[in-house]
Amino acid sequence: QVQLVESGGGLVPTGGSLRLSCTATGSIFSISHAGWYRQAPGNQRELVATITTVGITDYADSVKGRFTISRDNAAKTIYLQMNSLKPEDTAVYYCYLRRVTTFWGQGIQVTVSS
Repeated sequence: QVQLVESGGGLVPTGGSLRLSCTATGSIFSISHAGWYRQAPGNQRELVATITTVGITDYADSVKGRFTISRDNAAKTIYLQMNSLKPEDTAVYYCYLRRVTTFWGQGIQVTVSS
């Protein structure tokens, strides 16, 4: 069974940085696509960034140039480096792994103060 545990969230001022981590259990990490979604209060869940098994990345327009997704297959961990944070980045962030089934993390709060 796959479990995902996120860490690294918190409260930062506008312009600050955070790095989210998502560590997986199980044996499918290296053969799974991965990514991050976020959901702000009252909004639908939004895809933020994705990374394929071979490291090809894609980003939502709202975070391009500010966020970087990466993965360490040996550590079974996905990272989301978030720079130049804005109040509109405030949300609960969820990591996922997708093979045939999609597995989700529990979500972690990121709050950017204005």
